[in-house]
Amino acid sequence: MESLSHFFLDYYSGMAWYNIALEAVAFFFGIASVWFAKKENILVYPVGLIATAITAWLFYTAGYLGDMLVNGYYTVISFYGWYRWHKGKVGQDLPITKTNDKEKITGALLFFATIVVIFTLYKITDHPIATDNWIDIFLSGMFFTAMWYMALKKIENWALWIVGDIIAVPLYAYRGLGMLSLQYVFFTILAIAAYVSWRKSLNNSR
Repeated sequence: MESLSHFFLDYYSGMAWYNIALEAVAFFFGIASVWFAKKENILVYPVGLIATAITAWLFYTAGYLGDMLVNGYYTVISFYGWYRWHKGKVGQDLPITKTNDKEKITGALLFFATIVVIFTLYKITDHPIATDNWIDIFLSGMFFTAMWYMALKKIENWALWIVGDIIAVPLYAYRGLGMLSLQYVFFTILAIAAYVSWRKSLNNSR
């Protein structure tokens, strides 16, 4: 039990109190945004904007460029998703659908383009690419695509979130980011529940 408490608390021992407070806020709003997404509630976007903007800043100060870019992208694409979902009171006029062939190709291109851009950024800034950074770059491509699919209300977004969240749990545990690792455990559980809920809605709409 003591080693477990060290895992969650040691990273924060030398951190400024306001950064700890910001991470706590991002944790709460991040979980809330996934919950709202599961419910197809447009609040996913304003709530998510708070979480992603704060998280982007925290990753910037920690030097995790890929993670920073992902959350910066989340912040930008959230405005687009907010606009797309804002057809009715909670976005119900935008139906849940599957991706067509064109959207699958676009998603694949976005995935690889993201990897290339982030890899190039590491090289330009002379930032060393360790093993965990390679995983981070891969996840960035996956999460970029997932966020775009969510803005379009494509059910495949949840498959990408589930796989990515599962990978992120040990990644952040390895980095000593215990609270962030725990957050992705919650994200995984909620993403699975959201996929089941969206799948049911999709089947009922046919």
